[in-house]
Amino acid sequence: MLSGRRLDLLDPTPVDIEIEDIAHGLAFVARWNGQTLGDFAYSVAEHSLLVEELFSRMYPTAPTKWRLAALLHDAPEYVIGDMISPVKAAVGPDYGKLDDRLTAAIHIRFGLPAETPKRIKSQIKRANRISAWMEATQIAGFSTAEANKFFGKPDPAIIDGLSIRLRPPLEVRADYTARHADLLAQL
Repeated sequence: MLSGRRLDLLDPTPVDIEIEDIAHGLAFVARWNGQTLGDFAYSVAEHSLLVEELFSRMYPTAPTKWRLAALLHDAPEYVIGDMISPVKAAVGPDYGKLDDRLTAAIHIRFGLPAETPKRIKSQIKRANRISAWMEATQIAGFSTAEANKFFGKPDPAIIDGLSIRLRPPLEVRADYTARHADLLAQL
């Protein structure tokens, strides 16, 4: 890692996890395999910021630790990249196990339970689907009808005032790191 840490992907430990490495990696990993409009790729870091914002709007009384879990929901992708669901399924169960081990190490590092409770995980997935709908309609070339079919139609009140901006990776990295620090300070 750029921090100088050495991360064993098969046996990750919390002491080898640094938020700067996560933020940097996610800021340079493109969602939609880079197939989006604009001058910059839409990064996993930018997506994670949006998911955390949506989660907070959908569940305004949720404890800060679950907002942090929403921000970190794709954190393992800083080292394993972003794969679309059909590819993950084709790779097989070992991909899921690797993702789970990395998630556990990341969560423990930042004071979260190793495993997110099912109810919270489901709530984060709902926010994730709304993010995917916004991404699909705003930067990935989907019609509203197509996005509704694949991701479900979002409640307009949840997305009111939100739009996707494609930004340079270093700007997104800084915002991701700052949001992480804000959430940690609230724990």
